[in-house]
Amino acid sequence: MTRYTVKDMAMLSGVSVRALHHYDEIGLLKPAHLGANGYRYYGREELLRLQQILFHRELGLPLERIKALLDDPGFDRVAALKAHRDKLSAERDRFAQLIATIDRTIAQLNGERTMTDNELYDGFSAQKQAQWEKEIEDRFGAHGRTKIAESKANFAKMPAEEMAAGKAEMEAIHAALAAAIDAGEAADGARVQALVARHFAWVCRAWKPNRTAYIGLGRMYTDSPDFRAVYETVKPGLTDFLAEAMRVYAETTLRD
Repeated sequence: MTRYTVKDMAMLSGVSVRALHHYDEIGLLKPAHLGANGYRYYGREELLRLQQILFHRELGLPLERIKALLDDPGFDRVAALKAHRDKLSAERDRFAQLIATIDRTIAQLNGERTMTDNELYDGFSAQKQAQWEKEIEDRFGAHGRTKIAESKANFAKMPAEEMAAGKAEMEAIHAALAAAIDAGEAADGARVQALVARHFAWVCRAWKPNRTAYIGLGRMYTDSPDFRAVYETVKPGLTDFLAEAMRVYAETTLRD
């Protein structure tokens, strides 16, 4: 049977050595055994468990929830894989529709075709939007409901060109933050805080949060599996990094 060191596992899976050590420490992924040299060795069973961890992370589940699922005596790996496939297939179809909407919008902005107002929103999930709105209301109460209404009113008045520009700005901010993580920059560093200032301005296109609300928005990013999945797709670790940078920006710049 092939045995893998932690370095081998990192190269094979793309998961960092540091993360694998953390998974071991919290009991999420223990090595098959420890060698006399103190090295961790993993086998086929651990490879399959790591695959399950990564699939659940792709779906936005926190590590403690993943551990509880995988450690459940009734856990069925084949059934879990089928469930992953169903969810990913549904998302694949929705993303294909969103890509088509992007292509049609670009063509419309370039004067190559016309586009109805309804077509601007093809592929966006009403169910997910309702879920996000409920999370905001649960967290912020009446203030949250007021801000949702304000946001909807602002977006209703926003031209398609401005919406497309907003999407491009959001993607640019995310890419720059990912590059900052790669460069080892701190969440409270000057360049990162400048990027968060752009993020705050982007949020203010829909509604203007105060200090508490902006910090709460960052917490919602980390708490929500859907938001976490979006940011972690851009760069692993981006969700928590952005939330911390938002907290620093709010505490040093904004008022309640």
